Amino acid sequence: MNALAARRRHPAAIALLILLGLVVTGVAYSTFAPKQADAATASASQVEEGKKLFLSNCSTCHGMQAQGSKAGPSLAGVGAASVDFQMGTGRMPLAAPGVQAPRVDEVRFSEEEIAAVAAYIASLAPGPAVPDAEYSSGEGGDVAKGAELFRVNCAMCHNFAGSGGALTRGKYAPALRDIEGKHIYEAMVTGPQSMPVFSDTNISPESKNDIVAYLHSVDKQENVGGMNLGNLGPVSEGLFVWVFGLGLMVAFAVWLGKKAA
Repeated sequence: MNALAARRRHPAAIALLILLGLVVTGVAYSTFAPKQADAATASASQVEEGKKLFLSNCSTCHGMQAQGSKAGPSLAGVGAASVDFQMGTGRMPLAAPGVQAPRVDEVRFSEEEIAAVAAYIASLAPGPAVPDAEYSSGEGGDVAKGAELFRVNCAMCHNFAGSGGALTRGKYAPALRDIEGKHIYEAMVTGPQSMPVFSDTNISPESKNDIVAYLHSVDKQENVGGMNLGNLGPVSEGLFVWVFGLGLMVAFAVWLGKKAA
């Protein structure tokens, strides 16, 4: 009986089973894995134009080959998304050294120039790409789900309403009010400053779009209760009550005392 079983079990059977398992696993992963939210790839002419812009505007701090220096970090592997975020929000080029690069409303470069520099940096090493509008506009996103994800992953630094907050060593989590959805998405996948990186395995592109939808809904939200005091929470509200509310009560008590006298 044992000899018959030994004849039926081919020596390559285990290897074939392992190979079959690997094929099934690969097919399942490619089918069900989160889809990348990358935009279209760049052309060679765009990369060359981006290189010229980089050498004339960015190489002083980041090096001629984007290898980094004492004045700026290496840009190899940061991806087009990081360049689009930093330049698209006016943080780069940095006006002066500081603890943190602030957002600037006046962007120095056009969208075409930013896209060219992003294409050049992306050609140096793989990195997060600029997201497609399908995943970064907030359109069709689940606001309720986005609110839950934001409270779990972001609110401890950015405040429940995206009003920002203080961090250590003079740094801060910036306010997220009236921010373009693309830049919110890019911040999640690149992790600028002290922010952690939320890859697609942590938060899927669809869930990132839900977060964008929530933040955009906060921008449009009406304050039916009156002044929101910046949506900074109980600290600002308590301060307002103590300074103005208690002050009015003291003034009213003084006025009553003088009237009685």
